[in-house]
Order: sequence, then C-alpha cells, then structure tokens
Amino acid sequence: MRTAIMQPYFFPYIGYFQLIRSVDRFVVYDNIKYTKKGWINRNRILQNGAPVWFSLPLMAGSDGLDIGARYLASDFKPESLLNRLHGTYRRAPCFEAVYQLAEGILRHPDPNLFAFLEYGLHRVCDHLGIQTEWVVSSRVPIDHDLKAQEKVIALCRAVGTDLYVNPIGGQSLYERAAFAEEGIELRFLQADPVEYRQFDAEFVPWLSILDVMMFNTVEEIQQRFLPGYTLL
Repeated sequence: MRTAIMQPYFFPYIGYFQLIRSVDRFVVYDNIKYTKKGWINRNRILQNGAPVWFSLPLMAGSDGLDIGARYLASDFKPESLLNRLHGTYRRAPCFEAVYQLAEGILRHPDPNLFAFLEYGLHRVCDHLGIQTEWVVSSRVPIDHDLKAQEKVIALCRAVGTDLYVNPIGGQSLYERAAFAEEGIELRFLQADPVEYRQFDAEFVPWLSILDVMMFNTVEEIQQRFLPGYTLL
C-alpha cells in the first residue's frame, strides 16, 4: 500500500498529480495550518510569455486557522480569473475542454477553502484519468495534536501504509530510519524535466496544471508527463 499526504493546492503543478498517481491512497490535509504566500490558494499561469500569479481571495482570519476553517472572500468573482484564462489561452490547442473544466471548478458554490480546493483537485484528477483513493486527514483516527514527522507516521500507520511517498523537497524534513522503525519505507518523488510548446514563446516550466492541460491532450499528459518521475 503506497500512500502520499499533502495539503490541497489551487490548480497545482504537474508534480502534484504525479504524486497522487504514484500511490494507492492519497491523504489530503484539512486540519493543517493555512500558510500565506504558499501554493494553497495561488499559482501561476503564462501571460505574454511570462509567469504571472493568480489567486483565490480569502476572508480575513487568524493566522492560526486550519485550511478547513478558512473561507473564500464574499466578493470572489470567478469571472475575473476566467476572463484572464480566456485572454491568455484562447488560442491554445486544448482551450475549449480545459476552459470548461476550469469554469466548472471556479463556479463551485462551496465557499469553504478546503472543500473548494478538494473539489477542484478531484475534477482535474477525473479529467486526467487518475483514480487514486482519497482520504481526508481529519477523518483518520489518530492524535491530531501530533506535529510534522510524527503526525505523518501516525497517519501512515492508521491507513495501513507500507510505502510513504513524499515530494523531493521533503528530504530535509523526514528521516528514513524513523519510518523504517514503524515498518514503512520512505521514498521521495523527483519529477523529470517537463517541456512542451507554449505558443511560440520560450518555455516557462512548472506552471499550474492549467497550462499543461491547455497545450497537451489528456493522452499526451497520461503518456508523457504523469509517469515522468523517479522514486528515490
């Protein structure tokens, strides 16, 4: 049983979906602290050949609130981002299907940040044919006051994990020996370089999955990009 555990992100990059695809069970955090200036409610798209940020506006809230306790701002208007996507990608080869997908996600009526993000991730996974089982972290029976590596190990034990897969950036956070003591193998996913044609501009890597889907068919993503990683 392979497991990955991550907080939800807003239209994340291809590596996030490689991670989900690489495991049997994906645990998504709803009871982890929201962090500013991360990837939870923002990402980047291509605009005039350069990467630009787009984001979900949030209601004011304490910095100590979990993701599941944050909400979209009452004045959030999906049309603003949809207009940006239309202006940027309308000539992209897969625009129509991906724009409809994005529209369905951005018009999701639930203002809870976790519910909104989880819905979007599910929809993108469905679009890409990723069928990994999902588990919401707060529903797993562990001591949720645990932190960092201890919490990850507790979640792994609770869902019956043999192999825990983490993005490569977590190498400094987790110790293989600590996982091995619990009978769990720890591996890190390193994404291969990804490149594709973005109109006639110089390629900009690691943008939102929206960019990948605008320029590549589902079949191309399934065959070229989703398997493009190494477990270290």
